Amino acid sequence: MKRLFPVLLILVLLMLAYSSTNAQCAMCQGTVETSTDAGSSVALGINKGVLYIFMMPYLIIATIGYFWWRAKKKAEATA
Repeated sequence: MKRLFPVLLILVLLMLAYSSTNAQCAMCQGTVETSTDAGSSVALGINKGVLYIFMMPYLIIATIGYFWWRAKKKAEATA
């Protein structure tokens, strides 16, 4: 039960975060279209932001996996 609670908490927080970020797509697209027509480079910044948001879950999962693997390896070495 001690391990299940943090996992469920993270899942709930991720679901809540998804619903609030889903509403931003039309606003971002409108900003990019108007800034590109005006000759601004706002689109590059938004693209970098999208890549940042895209990569963060993978980095978090990889970090958790690494610490889990390291703890398992340490436990096997002491056993």
